[in-house]
Amino acid sequence: MSRPEILAPAGSADALTAALRCGADAVYLGGQTLNARRGADNFDDDALERAAYLCHSYGAKLYLTLNTLTTDAETDAVCRALRTAVRAGADALIVQDIGVARLARECCDIPLHASTQTSVQTAAGVRMLKEAGFSRVVVPRELRRGELREIRENTDLEIEMFVHGALCMCVSGQCLMSAVFGGRSGNRGLCAQPCRLPFSVPGGTGHDLSLKDLSLLPHLCELREMGIDSFKIEGRMKRPEYVAAAVTACRKTLDGAEDNEILDALRRVFSRSGFTDGYYTNKMGVSMFGTRQKEDVTAAAGVLQRLQTLYADVPARFPVRFSFVCRAGKPAELTAAAGAHRVCVRGPIPEAAQNRALDRAAVEKQLQKCGGTLFYPETVETQIDGGLFLGASALNALRRDALDELRDRIAKRPAHTFTDVPTAYSAHTAGRPRLYARFADISQIPPDLSTDKIILPLYLGAQTIADHAAAVEVPTGLFGREKEVRDVLAECRARGVREAVCSTLDALAAAKACGLSPILGLGSNLCNTNALHEARALGAVEALLSPELPLAAARALGAQIPRGVFAYGRLPLMLTRNCPQRNGKTCAECGRTGALTDRMGVTFPIECRSGCAQILNSRPVYLADKQREIAGVDFLLLYFTVEDARQCADVLRAFADEAPPADAFTRGMAFRGVE
Repeated sequence: MSRPEILAPAGSADALTAALRCGADAVYLGGQTLNARRGADNFDDDALERAAYLCHSYGAKLYLTLNTLTTDAETDAVCRALRTAVRAGADALIVQDIGVARLARECCDIPLHASTQTSVQTAAGVRMLKEAGFSRVVVPRELRRGELREIRENTDLEIEMFVHGALCMCVSGQCLMSAVFGGRSGNRGLCAQPCRLPFSVPGGTGHDLSLKDLSLLPHLCELREMGIDSFKIEGRMKRPEYVAAAVTACRKTLDGAEDNEILDALRRVFSRSGFTDGYYTNKMGVSMFGTRQKEDVTAAAGVLQRLQTLYADVPARFPVRFSFVCRAGKPAELTAAAGAHRVCVRGPIPEAAQNRALDRAAVEKQLQKCGGTLFYPETVETQIDGGLFLGASALNALRRDALDELRDRIAKRPAHTFTDVPTAYSAHTAGRPRLYARFADISQIPPDLSTDKIILPLYLGAQTIADHAAAVEVPTGLFGREKEVRDVLAECRARGVREAVCSTLDALAAAKACGLSPILGLGSNLCNTNALHEARALGAVEALLSPELPLAAARALGAQIPRGVFAYGRLPLMLTRNCPQRNGKTCAECGRTGALTDRMGVTFPIECRSGCAQILNSRPVYLADKQREIAGVDFLLLYFTVEDARQCADVLRAFADEAPPADAFTRGMAFRGVE
């Protein structure tokens, strides 16, 4: 079985050098914009071309991250980034936004890798990614061993997974906390990491949203046997020594040469109270939580210099076969071959020997001096006429020229193409928005309810949903529950339910398989016209726009699919598989509801009735009195979570009357947007 790819982060030129010299098979890095680590040094256009050349000269691949949500105002910037990727010779693009993926398919032929930000958790979701043009998926960090195996056995897409590095509390692509708290969007590469601040549950750790770093190094051989294609290391914001340690540890583990010294150095250079494999081994709970302690910081000082030696020198990577020919009256020739690559260079015409004639030993001595290059001599063949002389400087120049040209051949960029496409869109026209109401429980539904559509969660059961003529809301987290969810969806369809609200491509695939019309909802992260076109192409009949998109931008979107905005409710700030409540009490004790408290004493409700925990905002978005400023959308979503029936009725009346808020509220990102 071939060794999986070791994929290293490169947030700077020094980190790139460290990754390649320590044996990474591929690196991922970002340009100056449109990538999920905008705080890293990153690479401008010229630096990106140099980086691609360097990667390819090592026989490694370069994956460019275009893994943020984008708006229509950034469409031209996306096209420029795609053109730059083609020119530089990137081997693949890592993409979150399905609109960016659609544009990339139209503009160029670079392979697409689905970012873990796409939140795809099931084999059916992976197959839908293939339908959308992706060749690889980066699976969630939260998968258990059996869930990962099931995906691997039921899809032919390449699978990339994180095996070491920072572990977010939230499922990637489902976090709004940084955006809501300070306007810095994690979906747009500027996460402020508020989850690392003190948040607590009763009896918890006091940092109940801060997980230890992930490390699956002890499981790499098992993952290789499972057929995982790429082992990814997180860390584009981390220093080169960390990259060197992580790549070296992965390489040695896969080579069967486990090195406790390098593993200890890796822990010391960066960790948060150690590492965890709790998701993969299904050992979740308080042991997975940790923070960056003073001793974690000071531990790095003792290993940095030692780790720098790992990438101090250019490694001899490629064996080269030399063939030297020296004939009287003809320029000397040196042929160099490495693998399938072969070059021939010419030097000066040899002179007649005055003293010692050129011989095989003299030629071998100079050709074997490959230090400081990626090559080492494997064989040297010579054909030398007698009585000739060629100086050492001429032989050295031949060797340098041959190895430089050979490196250029190895580093030849992929032959991708770019085509300009129209990027101007006609705005969608819509009448007065319809009102959709989502209830967490039927006890919230007012007796005199008047609304255009009711949405009820799947956990309420098919009969209840059908009795209320509602659309069924599919859970956002389907980890290991795909069959269970499909069974309920099939029953919903049999009882007359016609629509399913879906937050992910997993849910969309499940709904379509059961004959339900999908409505893309919260978590689908739709921010641009191309994303709406792609949503329609994938089978959605309606779509909720991302709450990160300001109303002014929503008004200008094109595409014909009906779309709506989040107009009332507590936004889900996080979807997490490791419920923070379990740090203080068992599931039986908490009753699947609770609250998280921040350092200012503000509380955030926790709901845990759909397989994962949802952390809700402390106050609801409220736009009832701003309806005249909402245009270009077809429906308004009222998202009821912890309200009782009276509160729900009050909100519904407020929207009918366009009344101002009576209680604490937020406008969310409807007017300010996000960075």
